[in-house]
Amino acid sequence: MESMNAIPIFVAVVEEGSFAAAARRVGVTKSAISKRISQLETHLGVQLLHRSTRKLSLSEAGEQYLAHAIQSLAAAQDAEDAVAQLQGAPQGRLRINTPMSFGRLHVAPLIPEFLALYPGVGIDMVMDDRVVDMVEGGFDLAIRVRTLEDSALIARKLAPCHNLLCAAPCYFEKHGIPQKLEDLRDHNCLQYAYASTIHTWQFIQDGGERVSLETKGNYQVNNSEALREALVAGVGIGRLPTFIANEEIAAGRLKPLLPDYKLPSQTIYAVFPERRHLPAKVRVFVDFLVDKLGGNHPYWEEAF
Repeated sequence: MESMNAIPIFVAVVEEGSFAAAARRVGVTKSAISKRISQLETHLGVQLLHRSTRKLSLSEAGEQYLAHAIQSLAAAQDAEDAVAQLQGAPQGRLRINTPMSFGRLHVAPLIPEFLALYPGVGIDMVMDDRVVDMVEGGFDLAIRVRTLEDSALIARKLAPCHNLLCAAPCYFEKHGIPQKLEDLRDHNCLQYAYASTIHTWQFIQDGGERVSLETKGNYQVNNSEALREALVAGVGIGRLPTFIANEEIAAGRLKPLLPDYKLPSQTIYAVFPERRHLPAKVRVFVDFLVDKLGGNHPYWEEAF
């Protein structure tokens, strides 16, 4: 049973990448973490982690043990969720993964109100623009602004994600306003690095026909807010979701262009792994987001 108690500590060390970070997460000392891992390795008779002054890495045995450790934690969480359903009030730690910009702008501001409504729930939110493996990362819930490809995930729509082609008035003053799609070839087109098509921009004409255009530019970045700042500064033309561009459009710092062409839209989903019991903490948080974000008519598009 002592080795079972070490499982969450081992998983924390792997996820955090160091004993010190795992200690902060668990709330114990670094030496206590190191001791528990050594005791676990002694009990199992194998080395789970390769230690160096620079980093930790999993041994082959560690990789095998990690896979089963995550499954055991998930099973324990399912047991807790089943009991929590009987107790009624949501409780427990809710681990959330959300894209960086959407999380900072539209999820993080809602967290204080949610915690006040549900004092039995704690939030552990990780913001990352990369799509992570929810099971491997131990996440209860993820927010994704992409087409869903993992059939093992259950999804609930939070809001549409519309996109705009835009630039700053100061850019138009220097370089002119593109009047037709082909004009973009002569402009500095800024790129979002995690877009499914970075340099090949896709458009939808009024009749529904899809067209593509190869673009070029001198700036590529993996964060939409950083891209927005460059656009506002007049560096070039770019694509932004309305949940990021809304305030700049409303204030006139960015202007949409080529109204006869629309950018493909996406959907903002709350997704969670398929589980026998949907935890009450997940259900109430998703309901809360749907209510606050506005569903099919998100609040950030009210000014458009």
